[in-house]
Amino acid sequence: MRALIFILAGLAVVLVVRLVLFRGPILAPEPVPSAILDMHCHVAGIGAGSSGCFVSEVMQDSYKFDIYLDSFSVSREDLETHGDQLVVERLAQQIAESELVSRAVVLAMDGAVTAMGELDPARTQVYIPNEFVASQVDRYEELLFGASIHPLRSDALERLDRVHQQGAVLIKWIPSIQFIDPSDPRIIPFYDRMKELGLPLLSHTGNEKSFLGAEDQLADPQRLRLPLERGVRVIAAHAGTQGENEEEDNFERLARLMEEFPELYTEESSLTQINKLGHLDRALQDPRLKGRMIHGSDYPLINTLLVSPYYFPLHLTSSQMREIAAIDNPFDRAVRLKLALGMPASVFERTAEVIGFEGPR
Repeated sequence: MRALIFILAGLAVVLVVRLVLFRGPILAPEPVPSAILDMHCHVAGIGAGSSGCFVSEVMQDSYKFDIYLDSFSVSREDLETHGDQLVVERLAQQIAESELVSRAVVLAMDGAVTAMGELDPARTQVYIPNEFVASQVDRYEELLFGASIHPLRSDALERLDRVHQQGAVLIKWIPSIQFIDPSDPRIIPFYDRMKELGLPLLSHTGNEKSFLGAEDQLADPQRLRLPLERGVRVIAAHAGTQGENEEEDNFERLARLMEEFPELYTEESSLTQINKLGHLDRALQDPRLKGRMIHGSDYPLINTLLVSPYYFPLHLTSSQMREIAAIDNPFDRAVRLKLALGMPASVFERTAEVIGFEGPR
């Protein structure tokens, strides 16, 4: 009986605190946009089906690996039987079934390279070849090709021309695990060719927590100054959330750069994760980011316990949290959550324009 009283008293305290602190949505909710493009979706593989993909042994031994397989709705046995293409198939199916999201950019992931400009498997945690992603997305109307090229590969410019011919809509980097310094002047020829081809750069900013080790200083937003100076359109993934450089938090370093370069954009993928609570509020209310944000889900992380409407009791009503949690499709659930929190419809509508996608391939 005493335990029950304590539980009821605790629930009453939580209810009172919530009633006192409840603030409602961050911004006033807007109408639901249609035909949304998600420009930040990951796939992965173990090399099954001659995909060329690999995940390092250390990563495969991590608890994170099984979580990622579950989030892709596959098992190791599934991949060994049907090949790594099953991950792309499941992604395409979920986009086809989505009511709100009509297309998704599927991201390749190049590895670290040696001093000679060749792939360095020993320092690479995850590798998803451009050839695999390009061939797979070509099978599905809903999917677009996001390429990844380490700019210090010996044949980086040739690879850049090739992925452009294959229909790539952007180049993706995670500098802190690929060991890319975006401010390295040796990359200038690569940037200049990106500018000529009209390919934007999607580069991770802020600390990296999805992998087992990262050199986070390489994801300092201020290191993106060089590609911006060369005229490349840059999308700073995750709005520089988490971490700091030179005793200044990465979000502020990104926001200051926004004031200087009109071709710098950001996106809100991962900002509804439990480890980033409060960052969405800041991003939506900072005037320096207004008109400069686009939409990405960071799939498959939206399909894990990292993201839930129940993490926002001060912004959403109980019925809103239940309704959003009940949505089966992960892409629809992610969009509905962001809209309920006050994400402007323009964020979703701007995405295709920023990456230069004008319609069917």
